[in-house]
Amino acid sequence: MYELIKVSDNCYYIDCPSKIGIIKINDTEVCLIDSGNNKDAGKRVRKILDANGWSLKMILNTHSHGDHIGGNKYLQEQTGCKIYAPTIECDFTNHTILEPAFLFGAYPPRELRHKFLVAEESKAEYLTPDILPNGIEVINLEGHFFDMVGFKKNDVIYLADCLSSKATLDKYRIGVIYDVKAYLNTLEKVKNMQAKIYIPSHAEATDDITSLAQYNIDKVNEICEQILALCKEPISFEALLQRLFNEYKLQMNFEQYALVGSTVKSYLVYLKEQGKIKAIFDNNLLLWIKEN
Repeated sequence: MYELIKVSDNCYYIDCPSKIGIIKINDTEVCLIDSGNNKDAGKRVRKILDANGWSLKMILNTHSHGDHIGGNKYLQEQTGCKIYAPTIECDFTNHTILEPAFLFGAYPPRELRHKFLVAEESKAEYLTPDILPNGIEVINLEGHFFDMVGFKKNDVIYLADCLSSKATLDKYRIGVIYDVKAYLNTLEKVKNMQAKIYIPSHAEATDDITSLAQYNIDKVNEICEQILALCKEPISFEALLQRLFNEYKLQMNFEQYALVGSTVKSYLVYLKEQGKIKAIFDNNLLLWIKEN
């Protein structure tokens, strides 16, 4: 764990729970793609940088989830590096209480105010094309979260969280998605990308991403069909969520309620806008039912 893997002359990644990219800017300076899940991850990254004689110039955050920005504060304090994140993701990075508040839809309970969802705040600036080191491109990867991006350097693409490994999908079944339509469009785009190596944050690096992208698409469509089957009769969101947890043998707690619950609501909106289900209000209760 936390092994440095070289994939090209200037591109590396650190093999850890949320893969961290490293791109050499010149002989002595590097930028990071994300920073890991906490201060300890930041310390491990710093040790790798020091061992290679590299100075950290900037961190490019793909999005604002805690396992991608958790090392930001430590590394910024230790090195004085700049941190950049795209649009809304930048705001969430600077004000990390926003994530559990968004997921819960209100002031979050104590069970959601922990380091996995509330990373230490860092001082991020908006990611704009003019700050990127020469040769690094931004790739829009919307869907998993608000404005997630990936990065490309020559023939290496860092894909952030736009897809998950087969093992993860088979175990957890329902991956976190903010915008289902955008997510599917992103996966179709990923299938047609051209690169020598693709580095997803939560799957093995590979030279062929097509089959894994399709597997992620198939899982989304499978969940859509499962929701439609459960909406043959009018059903409330809470009852639907319970049925899905039972069907997939998941265990409910505050964290799963927030993460999976938010995602299921996104599926409902997607299916509604596809004309496949409709929302009705009955006796002051919001119910969902499959369209005929």
